[in-house]
This record gives sequence, structure tokens and C-alpha cells, in this order.
Amino acid sequence: MEETKFRFINPFTDFGFKKIFGQEYNKDLLIDFLNSILSLKSPIVDVTYGSQEKLPPTIEDRKSIVDIYCESQDGEKFVVEMQKTKQLFFKDRSLLYASYPIVQQAKKGKWNYELSAVYVVAVLDFEFGDEKFSDKYIHDVKLIDVVTNTLFYDKLRLLYIEMPRFKKKLEELETNTDKWLYFLKNLPDMDEIPDKFKDEIFMKAFEQAEIANYTKDEYNAYIASLDYYWCNYADLDTAKKEGRDEERKVQEEKIKQIEIKHNKQLQEKDSVIQEKDNKLKQVAQQLLKNGMSKEQIFKKTGIKL
Repeated sequence: MEETKFRFINPFTDFGFKKIFGQEYNKDLLIDFLNSILSLKSPIVDVTYGSQEKLPPTIEDRKSIVDIYCESQDGEKFVVEMQKTKQLFFKDRSLLYASYPIVQQAKKGKWNYELSAVYVVAVLDFEFGDEKFSDKYIHDVKLIDVVTNTLFYDKLRLLYIEMPRFKKKLEELETNTDKWLYFLKNLPDMDEIPDKFKDEIFMKAFEQAEIANYTKDEYNAYIASLDYYWCNYADLDTAKKEGRDEERKVQEEKIKQIEIKHNKQLQEKDSVIQEKDNKLKQVAQQLLKNGMSKEQIFKKTGIKL
């Protein structure tokens, strides 16, 4: 069987989404993503990650969603979520999530009820199923006056991204939003970084997504997250169980291929490190023969003789 290439992670896994967007070190990636998707009048300059306690503690939801909560330098609240599977009352649940950052702004004592804006950005790994908007993959939802069709309230905004409906090819990408959506949708299938993505932000995103860069613990966490991702799909829609089982077998084979590739990469890294150590030892021995002290050699090469 020909070896399948798996250079980058699946960003729709819990590990993958949080690796790219949910870490302090990578908050510049989250800021760029949000600025691209939301096109705010005042761009986000900085964010502070908040506790998951600011979101509804629904255990069942943890199976199907990954959430990131943060606040901007101006106090705006952002809930960024990746929804893995279709949910019966998903729109209701997203409104519930939006309500938490609103309610938590309430202050004790005298208060004039002024609120900071709340944004919910939901990256969906499924379609709403509304054929009226079959060519529309971003839904930007705000409160409007239905009679005048004018904006009624500008501090609550829900943005839904139906990833299966994003079908742009590499040569069709025009905006930064296009690039982010293409990155998220196609990342697991890429084995090279396209020229369009060789700017500082996306090069960092690819670096964070590259499996070969992970420690053993990170790698194991990713594999567990990937396995859970496909198990979650396998638990859905029993009417399609036969087809889902076949898909499950395919994914198990993919996971095996990832493990084989990663182990090979680790062996290659170990080999390179060992080769460098051997060369340093040779240099150290030569320096010793040339009359340099062991202390100086250690400072220069890190090799103890």
C-alpha cells in the first residue's frame, strides 16, 4: 500500500483547533482570523484568553464543539467555536452561548446597563441544510428592525461559517478570509505550503500545524483527539451506520499512516541529532589536541571531555 502523506493536523479536532487558535503564543493567529472574518471598524490589536467557565458547562456539548473565549483590548467579548457535527437546536444553543458573556457583564449596585459588544464566530463542519442559500457559506446575523430593515442593535453579532459550502480552489482565493477558510478546510490534505500562504502569519500557522514539530506528548494528544473526532462521527445517524463503519475503517487506516510517518520523522530527527553530536565530539577532540583546555572546549561546543 502506498504511504499516505500526513504532514499537517486536522484543525477540526479539539487538539487541532486549540493548537492553532487557543494558545497565548498563537494569539496573533486568532487576531488575524477574527479581523479577517469580522472586518470590524476598529481592528482587534490584542486579546486576552478567558476561562471556559464563562461559557455554559454542558458536558454533552463537549463531544461536538470546541470553544475559545477571549476579550479584546476594548473589552469586546468573542466566543470562537468549532462545531463538529450537526445539532438539532444548534441555533438556539449558539444564542445561549452568546447570552453568557452578556449576563456576566452585569454589575452590582448602580449601573446604567451599558454593555460591551459580544461576537460569536462558529466554524461549522456541516451544512445548515437550507437550500435557499446553497451558495452562501458565511451567515452574518445581527438584530434588525424587520419593518425598516435597518440595524437595531450593533453589540450582538453571530457569524456562522458552513465549511462544506466553501468550495474555492487555490487559484480562486482573493481575500484573507478566503485564505483562512481554505487553510482550515484543506490543511489535513496538504503536503506542501502553497505560495499564496508564504506570509508571516500563515507560515506560523503551518508551523504550528506540522505534526513533525510536536513532542511525543503533543503527538499522542493529537492522535487521541483525531480518533475521538472520527468516533464522534461514527456515533451519528444510525440509519447510515453501514456507510459510517466503512468511513471509520478508512480513518483508522489514516491514523496508522500518521503514526508510521511520525515515527519515521522522529527516527530521522534522532539520526540528525546523533550525527551532529558525533561531529561536535570530533571537533572537541581536535581542539583538545590543539591545546585548548577542557573548560574552554565545553563553553565552545557544550561537549564535556
